Amino acid sequence: MTADLRTAFRTGISAFALLGLAACAPEIPDSGAGFDGTPRPAATEPLGAPLPPPDAISSEALPAQQVTLAPATPSAPSLSSASSDNVAPGLSPTVTGASSANLSTGQGGTGGADIAAETAAALAAAQANSGVPPVQASPENDAPVALNNPGISDENDFQAVAERESIASDAERLAQQRAQFEVITPTAVPQRPTGTDPNIVQYALSTQHAKGTRVYTRSGINLASKAQRNCAKYPSPDQAQMDFLARGGPDRDRLGLDPDGDGYACAWDPAPFRRAGN
Repeated sequence: MTADLRTAFRTGISAFALLGLAACAPEIPDSGAGFDGTPRPAATEPLGAPLPPPDAISSEALPAQQVTLAPATPSAPSLSSASSDNVAPGLSPTVTGASSANLSTGQGGTGGADIAAETAAALAAAQANSGVPPVQASPENDAPVALNNPGISDENDFQAVAERESIASDAERLAQQRAQFEVITPTAVPQRPTGTDPNIVQYALSTQHAKGTRVYTRSGINLASKAQRNCAKYPSPDQAQMDFLARGGPDRDRLGLDPDGDGYACAWDPAPFRRAGN
C-alpha cells in the first residue's frame, strides 16, 4: 500500500469517528437567549386550547335576584373591581345565587337585618356629631367661643362682670375682706442662748484674717504630722474648732491642732459663717 492510500484511509476513518460522536451527543436545552446575550421574544401562539365562549358552557338563564348591599365604607373594596380582576379573559363577572344570598342576608343566612341596622345607626351618629357642628379651622374664620369653661376667667370682660356684679355687691365683698384682715404684731427676737461651750459662729464673725494667715506663734517638731494625727479624732472641723477654743485657743494650741498659727484648727474655715452674717 502506498503512502497516499494510507493517508486517505486514515482521513476517512477520522471523518466516520467524528460523525459517530456527533450522533451520540445529548441535545442542548434552549436557554432562551441569543448568541449576543439578548433574550429571545416570547412565542405569540397561546399555550393550550383557547377558552370556550360563555354560551358553549350553559345556555340556562339565571333567575333574577335583587342584591342588597350594606352602606359602603371608605375602606370597603369595590365589588366590581374585585370581581373583574379575578375573572379569566373572555368571561364577564356574574353574581351567582349563593353570592347574592350571602350579601343580602349575611354569610350564615341570618342577622342581615341587624347588621344593616347597626351600620345605619353608626353612620347617623357619625353625621350627627353629638349635635355640635364641627369647627372649621381656617385663618379666615373667627375663633370659637368657649361656653361654660371654668378654666377661663372673664374678670377682664367688663360686660360679663357688669351683668353679675353691682356696686352693692362690691361693697359687701369689700366689707368681708376687711373683716378677715388680721394685723400680726411683731414680737421680740429671741436672745441667743449662752453656754459654757465656745461659740464658733461668734468667733468667725470676730475675726477678719483669711484662712492660712499666720497670726499666732507655734513652736514644735513635726507640727503638721501631729496636727493630722490629732485632727483625725474629731468627726468634723467644727468640733475640732470648738475643742481648740475650749482648751485655750487661739492663743494656745495644747493639742497641736493649728500648726500654721492662723487660729483655725483642723482646716476649719470661717468664711461661710461670715457670708451668712453679711
